[in-house]
Amino acid sequence: MKKLKIKSSSFFSYARLGMLALLLTSSSAVMAQEDQTAKDTTDEANTSASVVKNRPVKNTFDGNYIIDQQSVMVPIKGTLEFDLQHRFGIVNNGYSDFYGVYAPSIIRLAFEYVPVKNLQLGFGLCKDRMQLDFNGKYALLRQTKGGSPVSVTYYGNIDVDTRAKSNFVTNGDRYSYFNQIIVARKITSNLSVQAALSLSHFNNIAGYIDSEGVVRSTMQNDQFTLSFMGRYKVSNSMSILIDYDQPLTQNLTNNPNPNLAFGLEITTSSHDFQIVVSNCQYILPQNNALYNQNDFNKGQYLIGFNMSRLWNF
Repeated sequence: MKKLKIKSSSFFSYARLGMLALLLTSSSAVMAQEDQTAKDTTDEANTSASVVKNRPVKNTFDGNYIIDQQSVMVPIKGTLEFDLQHRFGIVNNGYSDFYGVYAPSIIRLAFEYVPVKNLQLGFGLCKDRMQLDFNGKYALLRQTKGGSPVSVTYYGNIDVDTRAKSNFVTNGDRYSYFNQIIVARKITSNLSVQAALSLSHFNNIAGYIDSEGVVRSTMQNDQFTLSFMGRYKVSNSMSILIDYDQPLTQNLTNNPNPNLAFGLEITTSSHDFQIVVSNCQYILPQNNALYNQNDFNKGQYLIGFNMSRLWNF
């Protein structure tokens, strides 16, 4: 029987071919794995970029109020908010009423709750004529990175004068309404601006009886107002606020004056406190839109504050 002989040169040739095949196979597997890893990384980066791009901008403003106006913000779902708003008298009387601090004041207490995302509902009671208001606020559009350049919110209320029936001719005279579209943009991490167009409607307005015995209106039932607001953060918890409200509707008499207001806002995770200087003495926005007779050019300013406490359930 013949022994099988393998030449050493042939053996090493076969070995070299086997190792080369193994290396090529391994190399192909590594290259495929690298390609898949690169693909997965790219997909993950694209997904992350998409999420960041569509993520709403946070904290355009820190609270629900910008001095005398609503901000564009709607708190997160499950937020319960208690508001205390206070306005002293005008400062012009000097020491006689301690610059308005001891003058007759206007106070409003209110609660708001966010039952579903982007919708806030609330009510409040104001010392001025014991006015009870029911309000709603809905975020129509949110500013996003790479998406919408602005946030848009609707705010409205129904106000009922709850004084005795003897103060009114008909029950419908108790009611007034306020509707507002708010547009805002967070420009930088510190600077945010906002504009709003509002329509106030009053069932009962001032009037007179002419020489022929006909009742005439001295003011319009519908009042349009254009407002501009801004917030600049000077630290993580403190901001400077500004608000300007320009009446647009012309009445026969007693046209309301514009409002120019400034505020200092201090915030925590559950509190919002604003010290304000304004020439509007009322708190409900439709009353400021129609009845403001204080003139900031004459120094007819008053001091006040807004305080909010938030809970989340």
